[in-house]
Order: sequence, then C-alpha cells, then structure tokens
Amino acid sequence: MKVKELQTPVDAEPQRRGVERRKRVLWSLVYGSFNPRRRGPRRQGENLVTAVDWHHPQWLAIGVLIVTCSCADALLTLMLMSQGAYEMNPLMASLIGGSAEVFAFVKIMMTAAGVVLLTQISRLRTFGRRVPVGAILYGVLALYGTLILYEFHLLRLL
Repeated sequence: MKVKELQTPVDAEPQRRGVERRKRVLWSLVYGSFNPRRRGPRRQGENLVTAVDWHHPQWLAIGVLIVTCSCADALLTLMLMSQGAYEMNPLMASLIGGSAEVFAFVKIMMTAAGVVLLTQISRLRTFGRRVPVGAILYGVLALYGTLILYEFHLLRLL
C-alpha cells in the first residue's frame, strides 16, 4: 500500500484571510469576558483551571464581600491599634509598624489575590477530593464576618 504525499503549490494562498485572531490579545480578553464559550468542562472528568472561562456570578459576589470585609478588618485593626490594642499576626504587625497605608494595601492585595486564585479553582475539590474549593470561599467569608464582629466587640470594650 503506497501512501500518497500531499503536495501544495508554492503559490497557494492561505485559506484564512483577515486579521490573525491570536495577535489581538486585548480584544480577545475583552470579547471573551462578555461572550464566554466554555461555561463548563468539555469532557467528563476535566478539572483543569483552564477548563472554563466563565464563572457563576455568585463567586463575584462572594469575592467582593470578602475583599470588602478585608477592608473593614484593616480599618478596624488600625482603629483598635490607635486605642492601645496590638496585632497578633507577626507578619501584619511588622507592616503596621512601618505605615498604616502599606499595611492596608498589602493586606487587601493579599486577600484579593487569594480570592482570585480560589475563584479560578472554585470548581475543583481539595483535601482528598472531600471539600469543594468553593466551600473554602464561603468559609473565608464566614471567618471574616466573625472577625469583624469580634473587632466591634473589642471597640466597645476599649
């Protein structure tokens, strides 16, 4: 059995015309944000971070609430520190010693980065496939809510 080689003429025109879509990165990001194609994994068992490019709006709401709580926590921490309290977290305590603005910026950016990462992997499961990552986001929100209530309680005591 002979395999016939495919030969293309040297002068053949490329089949695609127009702008190469892979060169328009910014447009692709904007367009893909408003017109997502992959709302769920394409194959059964596909659990990659890149398996979807659309996330349910609930994760946006949870993320915004977590970052807002982080802002409130930073403000309440600074208020408590001005009244004589001290920061128990050694990493954050070293930041507060330098500048309140740097402390607030680093705290909020670290929280926001964590929220973005957890949102990207919210469809996956962790801890031996027992816990959905999305549940961790809800847990972080609950912990922040409890922390803020505790800080309000401390403010009343001081």
